Amino acid sequence: MALWGILLYTLIASLLGGLYLLGAFRRRRPHEPPLDKGTIPWLGYTLDFRKDSSEFLKRMQRKHGDIFTVLIGGYYFTFVMDPFCFGAIVKESRSKLDFRSFASKLVLQVFGYKPIEANHHIIHASSTKHLMGDGLTVMTQATMENFQKLMLFNLSSGEEKRVWQEDSLFYYCYNIVFRAGYLALYGSEPHQGADNKEKANEQDRIHSNQVFHEFRKYDRLFPRLAYAVLPPKDKIEAERLKRVFWSMLSVKKSWQKDNISGWISDQNQLLAENGVPEYMRDRFMFMLLWASQGNTGPTAFWLLFYLMKHPEAMKALKDEVDKVLKENGQEVKPGSPPINITRDMLNQTPLLDSALEETLRLVAAPILVRAVLQDTSLKMSSGTEYTLRKGDRLALFPHISVQMNPEIHPEPHEFKYDRFVNPDGTKKDFYKNGKRLKYFNMPWGAGVSICPGRFFATAEIKLFVFLMLSHYDLELVNGEEEVPAIDVSRWGFGTMQPVRDVRFRYRLRF
Repeated sequence: MALWGILLYTLIASLLGGLYLLGAFRRRRPHEPPLDKGTIPWLGYTLDFRKDSSEFLKRMQRKHGDIFTVLIGGYYFTFVMDPFCFGAIVKESRSKLDFRSFASKLVLQVFGYKPIEANHHIIHASSTKHLMGDGLTVMTQATMENFQKLMLFNLSSGEEKRVWQEDSLFYYCYNIVFRAGYLALYGSEPHQGADNKEKANEQDRIHSNQVFHEFRKYDRLFPRLAYAVLPPKDKIEAERLKRVFWSMLSVKKSWQKDNISGWISDQNQLLAENGVPEYMRDRFMFMLLWASQGNTGPTAFWLLFYLMKHPEAMKALKDEVDKVLKENGQEVKPGSPPINITRDMLNQTPLLDSALEETLRLVAAPILVRAVLQDTSLKMSSGTEYTLRKGDRLALFPHISVQMNPEIHPEPHEFKYDRFVNPDGTKKDFYKNGKRLKYFNMPWGAGVSICPGRFFATAEIKLFVFLMLSHYDLELVNGEEEVPAIDVSRWGFGTMQPVRDVRFRYRLRF
């Protein structure tokens, strides 16, 4: 009898311990946000969140207000939807709110790279040096030259060239923008003498296209890989693709390239100095490729699509790029030398800036996550103070809370190319409840986790759109084309992608 009692006690203890670990006994403490665990132990709202994060969070906001804690896959996430709190959150010390632990697990899972403590400093120091200021001027020029290599190498004068060409818009934009950025960052085929330059350029066109096709295979798997829900067949394919990129972008192969960016070479050197083995640096290079090129092409697609859907916006931006070219002594016409768009010229385009910002407002949807390392107080704009519990995760989803908020952006689902610019070309301010907002659009994140390559990414997209508008007439094949639905599996990972492509046509303007 005593033995059965011990066994029963052990069983009950194990059961209670399991339920505790599954979160069954979690209760809301005084001053904590509303708690919603769902009905399934441990999983909580995992299935709802993964199915459509945006709709799930809208539902929770309607139910609980601007702050709430939900159980997702064994973790408690507190979502804050009040934009007036964002400043305090992104500025909070790392000892209380830390983004690195969550990011480290993600990059290990999706890229096979195990970060070191110095990684954040290395990336930001290199990005500040090479992707901002004078370094950005150099990178803009390199990217411009690669766009010319990919887009303008076969242009010739003559009326026969002014025929319409048809293509798929998402594929076209993603392909060209990815390849130009890849060549600018990771280097090009070496050549000796003018005779071999065109052969090297052709090799760059072929190679970069091959890289893009492999990248797209991986990119399609990325959301499910990040959530660790790939079926066995796709998991095998993801691992194969990782090995392809670890080899393709390896340190050894980079030594054979010309014109490798300082951003790439400096980070490799700094990692080596910090004792990171070569095989792990190969994986780091793959992470940098996705981080730098995974969102620029899709953003360019949406921007050109919205311009073709709104003729008045298309005309305004074409007039602007023509004006900038003229003021800088350049023009696009038969017999003229190829135009060269500089960083200074990109700084003279307030309407293009606004149209890009508006595009990002509509389609950029990152989720910003922090680990709560100690109990932390957070004061809402209403004056109510909440306690964030140690061990939980804090999350922001700006797409709902600010970018699509009608109080901040009237008619939020409409594309308004001049939404972010005043008539005199200055940037607009935005308000909620009569109070000026600092965080009214957050496509790049914020605080210590803000995207360090945002200025280069912006320049890359603007260069592409500038070239397209200055060289081509553009129109949708179907004049009544509806805005394609987005792939809801990609919520939280940057720029959203369409569930289907759109056909467009283009021809030389002159």
